[in-house]
Amino acid sequence: MMRSSCLAAAVLALMAPRAKATIIDWQAELQRCRELRQNVAPLLQAGEGISAVGRSNRSVRRCIWIQRIAVRKKIPGAEVW
Repeated sequence: MMRSSCLAAAVLALMAPRAKATIIDWQAELQRCRELRQNVAPLLQAGEGISAVGRSNRSVRRCIWIQRIAVRKKIPGAEVW
């Protein structure tokens, strides 16, 4: 009995940080991505591809990921990059 309760406690301790990490404030993230997109737009218009811009900037890659997930989940305000 003691073994199973210790195992359960260990599993819960490992799962707790992961559960907190999955909560996303979609509207705040989408707003941040819109602002970032306005900053990146001149680079894209200058001929840089989105993949080249994305490789050079972690926040651009995160925004591309957020937009993709938001479109898939049909979150209001999501738009395809």
